[in-house]
Amino acid sequence: MLLARDYVAYMAREVVRGLVESESIETEAVDQITQKVRQAMADELAIEERLNEEVREILGRYAEDMRRTGASYQEMYKKVKGQLARERRLVLR
Repeated sequence: MLLARDYVAYMAREVVRGLVESESIETEAVDQITQKVRQAMADELAIEERLNEEVREILGRYAEDMRRTGASYQEMYKKVKGQLARERRLVLR
């Protein structure tokens, strides 16, 4: 995961705490809401992890061609990831 699970849990607690304190939401089930926010954040982070894995697989299939032509792995990684993100309309950090 790009962020530590503990940090995601911390962020979720802080988001819910801020919403409750600002009276943007009203709930007695703070723990349940926090769990749902944490899960939503983790799901969003997992999208980019899966995208990164797919990019690595694609580049693995073309490793020999890239080596032969002298293409930079890092440059190709950025280009392929950007292309896949655009096609899937993903917003990445």
